[in-house]
Amino acid sequence: MKFIPDAAQGPTITGYGVDWVAVNGEQHNNSILVSSQGLCRPWGSASFAELQAAHFDELVTLEPELVLFGSGARIQFPPPQWLVSLFGRRIGVETMDTQAACRTYNFLAGEGRKVVAALLI
Repeated sequence: MKFIPDAAQGPTITGYGVDWVAVNGEQHNNSILVSSQGLCRPWGSASFAELQAAHFDELVTLEPELVLFGSGARIQFPPPQWLVSLFGRRIGVETMDTQAACRTYNFLAGEGRKVVAALLI
């Protein structure tokens, strides 16, 4: 049997470590947004302590069906009030550590889902 890999439409996370994520082979050492719709850019928060509701509000403009929040080396949940703008538009949010978010992003993007990974590095 011959296997053919899924072809993701947007960027693919090609590697990750404790303090970095590679997207399409390019290493990033700062927090980033990666969208299956073609976006890969820095995300304005360097750490969980610096996050604010505005960081999540900007994700609405990307029009995902699901946001994967990679909260760093360990799972840290954002306060629900920070997610109101996403929930109000019926955008799902899943919180996990950044490495798990990377793996999940690739899987969902490969299925053709409109997903955004918001990754704290």
